[in-house]
Amino acid sequence: MKNIFKFRKLLVLLAFSLMFASCLTNVDEEIQLDPCSEITFNINVKPIIDNNCTVCHSTAGAQFPNLETYEGVKANASKIKSEVETLSMPIGGSLTTDEIQAISCWVEAGALNN
Repeated sequence: MKNIFKFRKLLVLLAFSLMFASCLTNVDEEIQLDPCSEITFNINVKPIIDNNCTVCHSTAGAQFPNLETYEGVKANASKIKSEVETLSMPIGGSLTTDEIQAISCWVEAGALNN
């Protein structure tokens, strides 16, 4: 009888140990960051504008608005967002979904010079 009690005690202790160990290793706490929080003008938006827009929207391209500077892009941010989301711009080219999302996020976050 004494051996059965020791065995049960050991079995309960083993069960609790396994339960706690499995709880610690199966925790799925992935922190989902807002992808828009990492979008910056200098790293994400400016290269898109430079590669796709300034061919026409620059001093050399002579199309209004001039998008060569942050000030030019900022002043036209909502128009740029609208044009790329509706796929109206760039003419003769296309932006990827990620590029469109980056511009949209940046504008919605206040079009900061970051």
